Amino acid sequence: MFGLFRPAMLVVGYLLLAMAGMMLVSMAVVHHPFNGQGAPLLFAAVITGGAGLVPLVLGRIDPGTHTTYRQIFLITVTSWTVVPLFGALPFFLSGELGFVDSVFESVSGITTTGSTVLVGLDTMPEVILFWRSVLQWLGGIGIIAMAAAVLPLLKVGGMRLFRTESSDWSEKAMPRARQIYKALLIAYVLLSVLCGFAYWVAGMDWFDAINHAATTISTGGFSTSDASMGQFDSLVILWISTVFMAAGGVPFLLYARFLSDGEISVFKDEQVMGYVKFLSVASLVIGGYLVVTQDMSFLQAITRAAFNVTSIVTTTGYASEDYTLWGSFAIAMFLFLTMVGGCSGSTAGGMKIFRFQLCFMFLQDHLTKLIHPHVVVAKKYNGRPLPDDIVTSAVAFSFLFFMALAACTIALAAMGLDLVTSFSAAATALTNVGPGL
Repeated sequence: MFGLFRPAMLVVGYLLLAMAGMMLVSMAVVHHPFNGQGAPLLFAAVITGGAGLVPLVLGRIDPGTHTTYRQIFLITVTSWTVVPLFGALPFFLSGELGFVDSVFESVSGITTTGSTVLVGLDTMPEVILFWRSVLQWLGGIGIIAMAAAVLPLLKVGGMRLFRTESSDWSEKAMPRARQIYKALLIAYVLLSVLCGFAYWVAGMDWFDAINHAATTISTGGFSTSDASMGQFDSLVILWISTVFMAAGGVPFLLYARFLSDGEISVFKDEQVMGYVKFLSVASLVIGGYLVVTQDMSFLQAITRAAFNVTSIVTTTGYASEDYTLWGSFAIAMFLFLTMVGGCSGSTAGGMKIFRFQLCFMFLQDHLTKLIHPHVVVAKKYNGRPLPDDIVTSAVAFSFLFFMALAACTIALAAMGLDLVTSFSAAATALTNVGPGL
């Protein structure tokens, strides 16, 4: 029985050591290593590093041992449960947050949700602000790795559609898998650096640029101010944020493929093209609505619409202003956009664009067979045959998602919250958007 847990212990051990290293790096960045600013990170790094060494000793496995499906499920669940607990240590040790709030903030960061219990971010210690951003940056690359390697192997929610060599854990495929993981990491770092540099050129100071670059590419949405992106009052910064949020919602395997093979396949990918078209149409609709109802210029309206639409669809959760003041039409639109999400294999949360595409194909096929019972329709996605079990998996995932949404909404309503608050809070938590209505 103990052997079942060994791979999970091994992975958790490596993740905790990596987190301890990032705590030390964060301490160096805020350049207050031994005073009240950096001490929480130093103590947390010692505790986390020590805890990471224990499972590495106990979780040793023989080379060549194949990992079973049950063990992969355990690896996924254990990693996303244990790591946020240690990520909460800097918050708790700083004395700024209690234990429950620290865990909440850490889980929100690691899962790139962006919900927060903190108020007064503008006067918060730099060490707290920076660690929040680092958590989201780490969570973003963790989500990419899981989407590329784990979920396709487990055939979860239609993810087998995006299976690559990295999803095959055999010895034969590992050299190719390592190249893919390396390219994914390089792409993630390069986008983060480019985003931070663009923010700095646009007028942010270096601290704000680093923090917002980390939470933009990870589509997490933590900011250094309660006003979020509204603190800068700059259309240029909003457009930079829009572009890089959208980039974070694109499958990172496409970036990896470009870096490793020089192949540009973004414009040939059905999911990406559907994603771009959806963002464009939604932005134009809301932008036009703002021009008519809010007395904005077209440039200002389309900028604010594109920024907020991209923020919600990619589940980043940034805000330039309170869009609930735009009227009931805008509120209804954003509530729907909360469900959508970005592309599979990106840092974005939500249901993902491809599941909507597969469900539409399923509906189209069903209606066609009602009219022509004996017709045989060959379903394809990205030019490849689409097995029925992948479509069924996507439909099953969608049903499970809405069942969970209903259950969470009812549970929150039972605690005394009104319907709008209950529904939006449940939706933004499940889709990893963060801010609710």
